[in-house]
Amino acid sequence: MSTALFLTSAEISELARPAEYVDPVRAGYRERGHGAPAEPRTTLSNDSPAGMLTGYLAVLPETGAMGGYTYAAGFGERDAHFALPLFDADSGAPLALLDGASMNPHKTGAAGAVGTDALAPVDASDLAIIGSGTQARGQLLATATVRDFDRVEVYSPTQSNRQDFAAEMNETLDATVAAVASSAAAVEGADVVITATNADDPVFDGEMLDSGTHVTAMGQYHPDKRELDAATIERATYVPDLRARVTRDAGSFIHAVEEGVVDEDHVHAELGEVLVGDAPGRESPEDITVFDSGGTAIETVAAAKMLYDRAVEDGVGEEIDFAPASEAMDR
Repeated sequence: MSTALFLTSAEISELARPAEYVDPVRAGYRERGHGAPAEPRTTLSNDSPAGMLTGYLAVLPETGAMGGYTYAAGFGERDAHFALPLFDADSGAPLALLDGASMNPHKTGAAGAVGTDALAPVDASDLAIIGSGTQARGQLLATATVRDFDRVEVYSPTQSNRQDFAAEMNETLDATVAAVASSAAAVEGADVVITATNADDPVFDGEMLDSGTHVTAMGQYHPDKRELDAATIERATYVPDLRARVTRDAGSFIHAVEEGVVDEDHVHAELGEVLVGDAPGRESPEDITVFDSGGTAIETVAAAKMLYDRAVEDGVGEEIDFAPASEAMDR
């Protein structure tokens, strides 16, 4: 009989601060750059009741773990639940089962921070963030650990939401955080732009981007939805988390191809290839760069292994039994 550690969402919340996700996630993407296997999400949709079942996988041999998210969203309760099985990459034995909801914005934020660190100007000081929800919070907290921002401008359509977000982040960060009345006001003069929305259509005009700006887009992973317009994609050095997902669910890129402004050769490199030096990142101070972060099991497994190791060290979690197939099927 094998055992695994079950970790609740509440326990996970206490195991690591948002900033502590960044280094494990960077290491995970470096492994991907050296050839670690990872596959894009597969999503199965249901019409009645409306909902989806999604999953994705990765193996990180150096981290010593493999696994991925499976989550259900929508359906009768109009909610979501995240299950994260984690296995030992050497033996295949189960290590843990995580209730993965509370870690989601932190591991996703860490991926955005790693992309920003690899592609943004080293002296970036002005950040625009479009979106004011949980994912926007995760992106900002993580990205503020890789650049020394003086000022942050936040825009989201609901005035009270963006004002509340700015007030909270002003208390948390050294930077001055201000709510602004439009996405254009946020983007103007920004060195880094983050989009963390559920928008179906582009949230700013790509012609507004100054030379040298970096954009991290993480809010949409659907072929018919996009946060970035064709102008942004056309002007940018375009780096996705996984190349294989670009033509499947990277809606901003798919729309730019359909509009005829780029083709599939416009994909510069995966993030992991940039991190290990197989492809250059920013080659000129004038470059506009885009990191298209649709979510992968790379950051998921890397973050889960960090949390598992901390839980073991701290004596957190409940041991549960897993029967190996050699026992369970020998009947």
